[in-house]
Amino acid sequence: MFNEQLNHQWSLFKRLHKKQYVSIEEQIIRRSIWETNLAKIHQHNLEVDLGMHSYTLGMNQFGDMTHEEFKKQMNILKMSTNNEKNNFNHRSFFAPSNVIVPKAVDWRKEGFVTSVKNQGECGSSWAFSAAGSLEGQHFHQTKQLIPLSAQNLIDCSNDFGNAGCNGGFIDSSFQYIKVNGGIDTEESYPYEARNGKCRFNRTTIGANSTGFRDIKSQDEAALTYAIAIIGPISVFIDASHSSFQFYRSGVYDEPTCSSTAVDHCALVVGFNATDSQLYYIVKNSWGTSWGIDGYIWMSRNKNNQCGIATMASYPLV
Repeated sequence: MFNEQLNHQWSLFKRLHKKQYVSIEEQIIRRSIWETNLAKIHQHNLEVDLGMHSYTLGMNQFGDMTHEEFKKQMNILKMSTNNEKNNFNHRSFFAPSNVIVPKAVDWRKEGFVTSVKNQGECGSSWAFSAAGSLEGQHFHQTKQLIPLSAQNLIDCSNDFGNAGCNGGFIDSSFQYIKVNGGIDTEESYPYEARNGKCRFNRTTIGANSTGFRDIKSQDEAALTYAIAIIGPISVFIDASHSSFQFYRSGVYDEPTCSSTAVDHCALVVGFNATDSQLYYIVKNSWGTSWGIDGYIWMSRNKNNQCGIATMASYPLV
């Protein structure tokens, strides 16, 4: 039934990712899914060796999930008929004409970026993206890098259109922080990967925001310029493909990616280039066992691939 030569790898996978199954039947199902995913990863990487792709795939904690299960659990974006940007006063960020930007920027090297987090089985990428963007802007102003509480946003910002582990909006988070008078530190309000009762404490605020700016939609020149002069920028992306689920390294170039249908949030912390490809350095919230220690290099200036410039924004402090 199974490839017995993979028994040791299967055991390692379960041990590394702390997998426990409620029955023999479930374990059989998960083993079958894992073997199918492993075969797809190997096939893709063989094609990389033939020059057919610019990025590799690798087994990770999502290896025993079908792609549909993965999307249902990880890629939850709460879309509303009332676009969030119509509800709040906001101004857009535009790149000046004929602007010259550096060839490479990496805000991690300048102290703007906290460690990679793991959202677990909770659709909270929006909260981690918003917190990460504010962490960067707070550092820019104070030179203090303070991890901020994604759980605070999950539990307390529903009145602004967010839905906790069922998804939310980045700008709504910035607006909540402004109206609320701040957001708690991660240390004082730790992450729980589930919806909870709001426990915001005004004595443990880590940062505040006075509003936000939206990057001109689908304008990668404006996004690149904002990254270069502002710092880490929050973005929405299309992460709905199995290639994203198992991304391991290299420049992610997915021709079937949508530039408008986005389902996941992340944080762009810089940009760079290989010999032949421009890319954004993007911080994800799926732990360090995914991607390049939790990061992905996403194609830049490829017709807004994966919608990276469709709904980008940053907080004001």
